[in-house]
Amino acid sequence: MKLESPKVSLEKSTQEVFDFLTDVKNFKPLMPENTSKFELLDEDTFLFALSGMPEIVLKKKSMEAPNRIILGAAGGKLDFSLTANIESISENKSDVQLIFEGDFNPMMAMMIKGPITKFIETLAENIPKSI
Repeated sequence: MKLESPKVSLEKSTQEVFDFLTDVKNFKPLMPENTSKFELLDEDTFLFALSGMPEIVLKKKSMEAPNRIILGAAGGKLDFSLTANIESISENKSDVQLIFEGDFNPMMAMMIKGPITKFIETLAENIPKSI
């Protein structure tokens, strides 16, 4: 299953956006209002929970400065990744798009598609407000 957020434009350079998103503590202000828990586990890993959902642990898996950051599930029963693609538009303008990819059975995919789509859209919408 692959879900994509809309692209969001920022009046920031790709390097500024990359630096912001590589610091996992900066994901706290990006979280939806229904986040019931956010906890830093180490400099590359954080745990969060949305109301009515199980806790999810995300860990920085790879980075390609200044254009891509990949976070992935750290433990748990679900294997997925969340990729931030950062595209330079001009020296001080960039676009960001979040892509969620996971391998789920059809029943699970049907159940989580709506909440995950809303989640990544909220993260993307909050990036320009938070940097």
